[in-house]
Amino acid sequence: MTLAEDLDTIERSIRRLQIDWDKFFSGLERRPPYDVRIKLESLLRLYANSEIRNSTERFRYQSLTARYSILSELWNKRLRAKEEGRAFGVHGLKAEVLPPPPPPEPVAEAPRSAPPAPRIQETEVRVKNPERDVAAVQALYQRFLAERKRTGETAGVKYESFQKLIGQQTQRLLAEKGGQAVDFRLETKDGRVSLKAKVVK
Repeated sequence: MTLAEDLDTIERSIRRLQIDWDKFFSGLERRPPYDVRIKLESLLRLYANSEIRNSTERFRYQSLTARYSILSELWNKRLRAKEEGRAFGVHGLKAEVLPPPPPPEPVAEAPRSAPPAPRIQETEVRVKNPERDVAAVQALYQRFLAERKRTGETAGVKYESFQKLIGQQTQRLLAEKGGQAVDFRLETKDGRVSLKAKVVK
C-alpha cells in the first residue's frame, strides 16, 4: 500500500473507533474495540520514525496522529470512569466533573409532580486556548464553585483538575467538529452541577 492509501485507512479506522467506543460506552457493545485500536496504532507506528517527504501527506499524518492521541486519551479516561462507576459525559456534550452523590435516605413517597426544570446559567464563557484564556477559565471555575455551594455540594474540585478538563474538552471538540472556540456554561439539574459545551464555528 502507498502512504496515501494508509492515511485513508487511518482516517477510516479513527471514525470506526469513535462509533465503536460510543456503542461500548452506551451499552450496545459488551467489549471495548481493542482489535481495531491495536491495528490502528500499529499502522500509526509504521510511519512514526519515517521521513515523509511529501509535505501534504506529512501534515495529514501529523493531524491524524494528533486527533487520535486526543481521542485515545478521552477513551481511556471514560473507560476508567466507567470501571469506577463515575459519570464522565455523553459524547463530549456534557462533562460531569463530579462523582455521583451518595444514595438518598429513604423517605415517604410524596405526591408526584412535574420535575423542576434544570437551572441554567445563561452567561457563557468562550475558550479558544485554555492555556492562554486563563481569565475565562478562572471565571468559569469561580461560577462553578459558587453554584456548587448554592446547591449544597462539597467543593472538592481543584482548579488544576478543572482547568485540565476544560482543556481536554476544548481540544477534543475542536479536533472532532472544527471551529474557532468552545462556549462553556453551567447547568444545574437534580441538585448536580455540570458543564455543557458548544462549538463556535
